[in-house]
Amino acid sequence: MKRKLFTIIGVTAGAVGAVALAPVALTMAGFTSAGIAGGSVAASMMSSAAIANGGGVAAGSLVAVLQSAGAAGLSAGATAAVASVGGAAGAVLGGVADFFSHSGSPPPPGEDDDGFGEGDEIEMNLLETKELMPQ
Repeated sequence: MKRKLFTIIGVTAGAVGAVALAPVALTMAGFTSAGIAGGSVAASMMSSAAIANGGGVAAGSLVAVLQSAGAAGLSAGATAAVASVGGAAGAVLGGVADFFSHSGSPPPPGEDDDGFGEGDEIEMNLLETKELMPQ
């Protein structure tokens, strides 16, 4: 298997998965299309925000933004941000998988630039030098 394949798969799966699961996570937290669900994490956040702001939730606050996303879906900018974070997380996990899947094994033939390892290149250079020396 090619090196870095798990990283590529991780980035793709992370980005797509994060965008697909963001609405599910918002609904599970209580940010629904019908409003904030009673007794949910969202209700607790809204209560805390209202107490901190003297009785109301400030426009543009985290609770307001999450409720907007829960009700209307993610905007293009929010989708891009979620995909970026998911892709970065997938890249980290894929990179770890790549590292452990190839640790201790030499790269397969054809993955180097010239097909020779470092020691082979040095030996080849010495042989070429011997051939070029006058006798």
